Amino acid sequence: QVQLVESGGGLVQSGGSLRLSCAASGRAFVWYAMGWFRQAPGKEREIVAAINYSGSSTAYADSVKGRFTISRDNAKNTVYLQMNSLKPEDTAVYYCAARARPLLTTGNEYDYWGQGTQVTVSS
Repeated sequence: QVQLVESGGGLVQSGGSLRLSCAASGRAFVWYAMGWFRQAPGKEREIVAAINYSGSSTAYADSVKGRFTISRDNAKNTVYLQMNSLKPEDTAVYYCAARARPLLTTGNEYDYWGQGTQVTVSS
């Protein structure tokens, strides 16, 4: 069992930056692909970014390419989402997810989910 705890959300002005963190329990983390998802009010949950077990491969939603960066520190059992040039449409609850496979996916095939952290971008 893997537990995921997100942090770093908050209120930021348009054009600002935030860094989300997701701390994972368990030594198996180093073999898990990870993803960040978001869900805005009235909308379906969508993938934001994904990273493979080693950090050598990443993928992004078109809406965040060039603005967001996913990374991981396996020594700290933590995955990050650096969000720059934030826009009001980035407002959502952001979720961290772990996949019990080493290769990333941009689908919903994740096995463990965090509780989410709110990101609000004001215009």
